[in-house]
Amino acid sequence: MTVIGLDDTDSRTLGMCTTYLATLVAEAIEQEGGSVERLLLVRLNPAVEHKTRGNAALAIHTDVPAGTAFDVARAELERWAVVDDDRTSPGLVVAPGSPDTVSTAVEKFARDAVRDFHDTDRAVELATESGFLSQGWHGGRGRIGALAAVGAWAAFDEWTYEHISYREFHRCGTPREVDFDSVFEAAEAGYPNAWDTVDRVEGEAVCVPNAPGPILHGIRGDDSETVRSVAADIASEPVDRSATFLTNQGTDSHLRDGALSDLQDGRAYRVTGTVASEPETRTGGHVFFDLSEDDATITVAAFEPTKRFRDHVRSLRVGDRLTVCGEVTDGTLKLEKFAVRDLVRMDLATPTCQGCGRTMKSAGRNQGYRCRDCGTDAPGKVETPLDRALEAGWYEVPPCARRHIAKPLVRGGFDAPTHPER
Repeated sequence: MTVIGLDDTDSRTLGMCTTYLATLVAEAIEQEGGSVERLLLVRLNPAVEHKTRGNAALAIHTDVPAGTAFDVARAELERWAVVDDDRTSPGLVVAPGSPDTVSTAVEKFARDAVRDFHDTDRAVELATESGFLSQGWHGGRGRIGALAAVGAWAAFDEWTYEHISYREFHRCGTPREVDFDSVFEAAEAGYPNAWDTVDRVEGEAVCVPNAPGPILHGIRGDDSETVRSVAADIASEPVDRSATFLTNQGTDSHLRDGALSDLQDGRAYRVTGTVASEPETRTGGHVFFDLSEDDATITVAAFEPTKRFRDHVRSLRVGDRLTVCGEVTDGTLKLEKFAVRDLVRMDLATPTCQGCGRTMKSAGRNQGYRCRDCGTDAPGKVETPLDRALEAGWYEVPPCARRHIAKPLVRGGFDAPTHPER
């Protein structure tokens, strides 16, 4: 067995897609008489500065010798990588042996690439120490993701699927011809095994990208047959080729458990605390509040692209107990989902006169309240039940705002009731 790792061959502005390159490499291997056991699409740390869009690295598990795999992959990469973009920095790593038997160091490198940061020198050093073949172009920063893709099968236990359909390549950069009614019908038929295909409330076909690359649509889900079936039911321009990937998308593998006092920029966390300030909507429609635990406090934000999710955030009150998930940037945690653990259910209100039913008035500083008609008094405010729009359990951003790697609530496995968005 041989593992091919690829990364950073596309461009934010000029298109291409590393999944497309991996598909072409797999086809070239089969044309050489080899076979491909699986394709992996590995989402790495979404906070990495140099990412193009979703920070994906690719792995191909094949039976051809490492030298042959290297030559085939290099030829396809040199043909297709967008080296005209100064930000594009491709990398190729080829590892002989089963993907299950990589070293502990390579496995850890892959796991850390999803939750932390690496530099190119360390990737090259570890690849060399491991006896892997590798090459970089334009600095070869993509060797970081390529090596992480090599170690991913050993590093992660949970995998989902994405079936990607590609356009005829000459159409890249032109508007996609997709019948959106068929997308919504196919999404309904495939749900919940296929998820994040559309956003029904926003009326958006999430599976159809806007980038100038070759992807026509990508269907994500828990079952390989379902994602292929949903893709087949979408009416569109011709599909040139397609591939089904195993992926860590929708798994929350980027999240680490943390404490508010330990949070660092560029990492994503699952952390619990108490709402310490009333949610505030600021310029642009972004909503902010503070979360505290012991002596630590962090600002939490739900940004405008999260749409209706912000209404849940606006419904929070000081004293609510939450678990929040998201990436920390410039000292602010960007919400991906949150769980209500405990809600404030009572509020202090001005007392009502038992005689006439009117609201009492203040009797003066620190003198309680008095009904000016009846003369009755009360020592202070009284507790009154609160109507809350929120319930206990998990709330999430809608599909149109979901990160590739974030786990949708519909997948289950959460520690409280869920309120999925679709």
